[in-house]
Amino acid sequence: MNFQDIFSYFQSPPPIYLNREVAVCCILTILIKNGESYGSALMQYVETEYPPYRLSDTVLYNSLNFLTHEGIVTSYWKNFPGRGRPRRMLIIPSSRQNEANQLSKLWLDFLELNSRKYALATI
Repeated sequence: MNFQDIFSYFQSPPPIYLNREVAVCCILTILIKNGESYGSALMQYVETEYPPYRLSDTVLYNSLNFLTHEGIVTSYWKNFPGRGRPRRMLIIPSSRQNEANQLSKLWLDFLELNSRKYALATI
């Protein structure tokens, strides 16, 4: 290690992988915004819309299993012409929208808190 390695690290830090609790809230935020989605699209969305963060496939599918088991997310199969096999689309039932909104707010608060921490760290 040398000083340039340290500068390089802070100029281009490694991604921050979300844990299951945070991922659940993030996934709900995406589903609220987009109406429906599927697993790999959720991972891609996190990477493009929230650049410092990543969602591993293990955490994603554990989170989706939790949300499905709790009934906050339901799914159905949808064919996409020219895309091969059907995709499992995820949606939030209208009966669970209030809970989803409350959990989504936790993700938005998390983002705001971490952006303030980052701003303070760069002063």
